[in-house]
Amino acid sequence: MDVLSLTALAVEQIAAARASSAGRSARTIQGQQTHALRQTVLALAAGRALGEHESPGEATLLVLAGRVRLSAGDDSWEAATGDYLVIPPARHDLAAIEDSAVLLSVVTAARG
Repeated sequence: MDVLSLTALAVEQIAAARASSAGRSARTIQGQQTHALRQTVLALAAGRALGEHESPGEATLLVLAGRVRLSAGDDSWEAATGDYLVIPPARHDLAAIEDSAVLLSVVTAARG
């Protein structure tokens, strides 16, 4: 089993997001196509957002660096480094208040 530094990966992905014209970057670290659990480190440059999208199903966010705002309908939650959020099962958006990286964990249907 390999050890992966989420701290180092967060720094790397934030740098990639800053350099990207879209202001975001992501790397899936677990799951790919054959696992029920998919984990992705997602980074957003300050002021950027994913845009409202459907819920992926059962999912959580762990803020690895920075500050983000998760919004769903009329509700929103701010979270900073070390905070953990359960993503509501509804359309939602994730926005970076400052340069940020999160660990997105999603339960998917395994495709084995």
